Amino acid sequence: MTVLVTGGAGFIGSALVRALVGDGERVVTIDKLTYAGNLENLAAVAAAPNHVFIRADIGDRATVAAAFRDYRPRAVYHLAAESHVDRSIDAPAVFVETNVLGTMTLLETALAYWRSLDAPERDRFRFLQVSTDEVYGELGATGYFDEVSRYRPNSPYSASKAAADHFARAWFRTYGLPVLVSNCSNNYGPYQFPEKLIPLMVLNALAGRALPVYGRGANVRDWLHVDDHVAALRRIVEFGRVGETYLVGARCESRNIDLVRAICRLLDERHPAAAPHAQLIAFVTDRPGHDSRYAVDPSRIERELEWRPRHSLECGLAATVDWYIANQEWCRRASGAYRQQRLGTATAAA
Repeated sequence: MTVLVTGGAGFIGSALVRALVGDGERVVTIDKLTYAGNLENLAAVAAAPNHVFIRADIGDRATVAAAFRDYRPRAVYHLAAESHVDRSIDAPAVFVETNVLGTMTLLETALAYWRSLDAPERDRFRFLQVSTDEVYGELGATGYFDEVSRYRPNSPYSASKAAADHFARAWFRTYGLPVLVSNCSNNYGPYQFPEKLIPLMVLNALAGRALPVYGRGANVRDWLHVDDHVAALRRIVEFGRVGETYLVGARCESRNIDLVRAICRLLDERHPAAAPHAQLIAFVTDRPGHDSRYAVDPSRIERELEWRPRHSLECGLAATVDWYIANQEWCRRASGAYRQQRLGTATAAA
């Protein structure tokens, strides 16, 4: 049987593709190869006979429809998205085009395909909308988001993902498409584009550059290793209840400043000649609309689907830092025109 993964050359998508292909699943990857999509992320499966790569925008209805027709997937993992909050502040329309309109086009295409299946195939088919905890807005010092929390997105990125989630649910309720939704906390691990916090801190520190921390670094996030997230997505598709939402988190909360200091300590151990790396920390003007805290309650997926994260933040972070140290050439190639410059100053959008 075949599964279709959109955004499969990105950070989370490529981790999912590598895992699925490695386990013998036939995978069709669709990716537009924007700045964050990278075929090097799929090098390990490039020659695999059970993997097909299609370069396409999810808004390209004809190409996506042909992929459904030719490969007849039993499931869709929809991860294709613009995902960086700072970039959404500078260019929100791009996020609407991909995350909202692209998702709606994909849903329409999937619905037409699903309706063409015979009854047993329709019963087996699943469409997973992969989303973020940021759609819920921000928390205070206590409490957790759960599956019935109110949507209150505060950035153009989270607003676009919230809209996509709503469309996915509408296609389930209105048309019967067997949709599931997942909302995850902050991911980290290998192959993450260098604009994100952890790779940015590692690469800047190795180059002796400032480590920019927004505000006073008091914002809190729950950190989920990408491989644990991938395992959760697979459990949701295989065993999740159609029409339901599953929150995926690792119960590994950290203030941004504490995470950056932990990275510095790891680098001090690995490159003592440049220690202390914490002297490179520089507090900068906060991100506009920066949410103070996100944290999810993953009790439903733990209870119903028997999923648990395998990585502690301490061990996962150490392994991730080691990966970026060992793969600096990948980082240079992946970065392209991005040079660790500040994004999202709220001055670019009209």
